[in-house]
Amino acid sequence: MSGEGCFLVLITKSSIPKLGHIVQLRFSLTQHSRDEKLLKSLVEYLGCGIYYARSEHNFGEFIVTGFSDITEKILPFFDKYHILGVKSQDYADFKRVVVLMKNKDHLNQEGLEQIRQIKAGMNRGRI
Repeated sequence: MSGEGCFLVLITKSSIPKLGHIVQLRFSLTQHSRDEKLLKSLVEYLGCGIYYARSEHNFGEFIVTGFSDITEKILPFFDKYHILGVKSQDYADFKRVVVLMKNKDHLNQEGLEQIRQIKAGMNRGRI
């Protein structure tokens, strides 16, 4: 299977937490629409996530956003089936953010800044 996958860290403004920002994690895998069954089978196999058809662009996405789904299903999957290439570095950074969030460090200014720095070096920000 080849497709475009992304380990994404989102930091968005919010009036709820005392720091004014929330941190969210997202894993997504994109495939051509002809592979819709494959992506839907991931939802069933992993027991998490959702399939979104992007018919106007002729592709579909498997997306996981739940923190427990990421920590209990996505991370163990990729720890068992290693990622090759530069995406493995994004995965390692993604895991670093997961650890910070498990330790509740995203709820203090120092931890939030650490997550911002990790996020800045991921995906397109990677040198």
